[in-house]
Amino acid sequence: MAARNVTDPDVWWHLRTGQLMAQTHAVFRTDPYSFTRLGQPWVDHEWLSQLLIFGMYRLGGWGGLIVGFGALTAAAFLVVFLRCAGRPYVAGVVTLLGAFASAPSWGVRPQMLTLLLASVLLLILERSYEHPKLLWWTPALMLLWVNLHAGYALGITLMVLFLVGDVLDVAFGFQDAVPGFEHGQRPSARFRALGLAIAGCVAIVPLNPYGVAMYGYPLETLRSRAMQLYIGEWLSPDFHQLRHLPALLMILATVALPALSPPRLRPREILLLAVTTYAGLRSVRHIPIYALIAIPILSALLMAWLQELGIAQGLTSKRSSETFTKSLLNAVLLAGFLLFLVARVRYVAHRQAESEAKELPAAAASFVAAQRPPTPMLNHYNWGGYFIWKLYPNYRVYIDGRADLYGDAFMEDLAITYYLKGDAWRSPFEKWGIRTVVLPPDAPLTTALRALPGWKTIYSDDQAVVLTRGVENEGLPGLH
Repeated sequence: MAARNVTDPDVWWHLRTGQLMAQTHAVFRTDPYSFTRLGQPWVDHEWLSQLLIFGMYRLGGWGGLIVGFGALTAAAFLVVFLRCAGRPYVAGVVTLLGAFASAPSWGVRPQMLTLLLASVLLLILERSYEHPKLLWWTPALMLLWVNLHAGYALGITLMVLFLVGDVLDVAFGFQDAVPGFEHGQRPSARFRALGLAIAGCVAIVPLNPYGVAMYGYPLETLRSRAMQLYIGEWLSPDFHQLRHLPALLMILATVALPALSPPRLRPREILLLAVTTYAGLRSVRHIPIYALIAIPILSALLMAWLQELGIAQGLTSKRSSETFTKSLLNAVLLAGFLLFLVARVRYVAHRQAESEAKELPAAAASFVAAQRPPTPMLNHYNWGGYFIWKLYPNYRVYIDGRADLYGDAFMEDLAITYYLKGDAWRSPFEKWGIRTVVLPPDAPLTTALRALPGWKTIYSDDQAVVLTRGVENEGLPGLH
């Protein structure tokens, strides 16, 4: 499921940044890619992920990226499976449901590293009830995480939620249901150890190339109004779409099953579910994190319900004699799956160019690279990263996927221009002297420019239109 074509709009500027860092042996501190933010401070919070992405690409091409990030995603859900009750069958079914729910957010992107690290952190937090020393691995995990992705803040948030949840468990008399507490471990010792681990993780955050700036970066991203309005994965899931149906089923199941199965959810579980359900309903981007929390809880509830019905026998692993026939059957099944996996990866890698041309303006980028229309060039938001990979340094972009760098006001202005909202839509042309535009054929701005004298369509296909105006047309009445 995780082996898919590389089409994420941001992967292209990640590749270019990883390439340039590998060549210069230095991280970026100012923007090199756009003419609208050139030289402005830039916190590249994914710098280590970008080196990893470029390294995979250099070693294995597109196939290397597809296999590498497919493996990272699969590993995240393997760790979830290990946290589940009812292994292998009930846990397997619920883990697959969670995978289907979160699959729309998968891809070759640094967020998959956050998904894996969050999955590992949850395993550590749950196993630390019986093995408290596991908590001392969390600062090392955080040191890696804060250099891979700003999603490190999720890790600290999960640790705080666990601490608050533990306090609630004790306050409401649920400590006897917590592994470790029922064996005589003092809750106060747990609170102290987890609190110290949280403090250690918070203290680790400045150990990155951008220092204390990383403390505020995740909050600035979450507060961005423009990102919430204009970037698809930050929108709430539309349950009219089939791809979000598994997430809806999971949410309904976690609400319904507690009424059917004997064990009650503990306060910590309710807290984690409530917070991550809210996050998943607010933004598609957060559904994978919801899945990490919901899968083990849902698996335990489903298993308890099946036991109550008396039909849970045979659904859990039991030791049995290993015969030659069983070993041979397992080997055949495994070999068949591996052959399918190899065929699947080869098929996906072979279709990379086709998928790229379908999802991105590949032909238009080739045209611009060959014909060199005049600069500055205004481009679609989702295409900026692709042009950074294909056209930089000959062309700098107007905007790309680094929404945090451009800021809410700039993105609002671009939306006004793109959708022709009042007379203010002309401002980028007046401020930046735009001479080339590369946009989708059905964009309102494309239609408007085609109707203006002095603008000429020099390239057009189903994906993109390239329009230019010459120096002699700088003073067009349609733009001033």
